[in-house]
Amino acid sequence: MKDKAGETAPTGDTTLIIPSHSSKPFRLDIEFAAQTHIGKVRAKNEDHFLVARACKSLDVLTTSLPEGPPPQFREREGYILLVADGMGGRGGGELASAFVVREAIRHIMETAKWFFRLEDPDEEVRLRLLRESLDRADRVLREQAEEDPTLAGMGTTLTALSLIGDDAFIVHVGDSRVYLLRNGTLDQLTTDHTLVQEMVNKGILSQENAKKHHLRHVITNVIGGPPGVKGEIVSIHLLDGDRLLLCTDGLTEVVPDGEITKILARHPSPHQACSSLVEAALSHGGPDNVTVIVATCAIGGGQKLN
Repeated sequence: MKDKAGETAPTGDTTLIIPSHSSKPFRLDIEFAAQTHIGKVRAKNEDHFLVARACKSLDVLTTSLPEGPPPQFREREGYILLVADGMGGRGGGELASAFVVREAIRHIMETAKWFFRLEDPDEEVRLRLLRESLDRADRVLREQAEEDPTLAGMGTTLTALSLIGDDAFIVHVGDSRVYLLRNGTLDQLTTDHTLVQEMVNKGILSQENAKKHHLRHVITNVIGGPPGVKGEIVSIHLLDGDRLLLCTDGLTEVVPDGEITKILARHPSPHQACSSLVEAALSHGGPDNVTVIVATCAIGGGQKLN
């Protein structure tokens, strides 16, 4: 599901879906859990995840103003959730996914203005900074692989979610996923950047046949792969009680969406939901590393929710 309240604005290789914005202040509180597992087949875990909170604030410690100290300024706080699934021999995948997580942190720190102001009218600046960060990560990983032959084929997916107030901003490369569970319905918010999904989009292959196709693991868009990484960017409007799931394909390759929906519905606790999702992947053979982040959103108008 993608918010269709706004208009679609193509910008180069990036598509941004711009939501309508409310002028009312919102406060977001999330309850979250994250878990990663090596699985039952892989020799090492090449997945990485991050959950972080960023705060924009100003505490006046002292002042000579005659009317006394002004109110303390705490404009907004936001959350960043992301998963990265690395690939490549001799530890290259683990290196690549760890690198892109660090790059995401650097990007947020260096572009804090655009992180906290999703409604900033200069949307093109935000997109340019984001494309530059993706291009830089892509270039550095390719250069490392060229210098060290043992890292040939190194690359990583990146699926990141910024939460600020009642807005969510998704940046996605590869075949990890973001799901939204709302009113019992599970919607995939990202598109798999795979050869099989391209065949589905062109009408060459049905969605059902795609699930078992022998080329379903061929990723067409990855950080560190062939030059020209493309970031899929989507904005959505959140509602109170929404549940979000970020996961690598170690979950979705073996656990159907219907089973994921039942597990999330059965376990309102994010911690229990994470554990049950990982256990489900393992019970289906655990052929790959599996990483999941589950977050439940509580949204209120200007006051902290209990």
